[in-house]
Amino acid sequence: MKDSPTIVLYTDGASLGNPGKAGVGFILYTPQHQLIKKEAKFIGTATNNVAEYLALIYGMQQALREGAKELICYTDSELLVNQLAGKYKVRSKNLLLFYNQVKHLETLFDRVRFSYISRDNNIEADRLAKKAARG
Repeated sequence: MKDSPTIVLYTDGASLGNPGKAGVGFILYTPQHQLIKKEAKFIGTATNNVAEYLALIYGMQQALREGAKELICYTDSELLVNQLAGKYKVRSKNLLLFYNQVKHLETLFDRVRFSYISRDNNIEADRLAKKAARG
C-alpha cells in the first residue's frame, strides 16, 4: 500500500511494572479500514508513558515509509494527546526527548491529527503492546 496519501494509525504502549518490561504496538490502516501493517515490539525496561510515545514514533515512522502524506493518529493515552496539543506541559526531561521526536516527525507530513480514544476502542493495539511487553 505504498504512497497512500492518508493513513490511520492506532498505537499503544504497555509496561509491566511501570517501569518494567515494556512493549509497543501499532496498526496502520487505509481510511477504508484496510490493514496496511501491524507490529509489536519489545522495547526493554521503560515506563508506560515512554512506551506510549515510542509506539507513536514507530507508527509515524512506518507511515512515512508507506508514503503517507496525512496521518490520523488514535491513542488511549490522554497524557500524550494533551501534551502534543499543548494543553499539558511536558515536565519530564525523559519524555521531552520523545515529545520533540514526535514534533519533528509531524513536520514530515502535510497534516497530522492526534485523537484520544478509549481503551475499548483500541483493543488490537493494546493487545499487541501487551504481547510485546511479555516478550
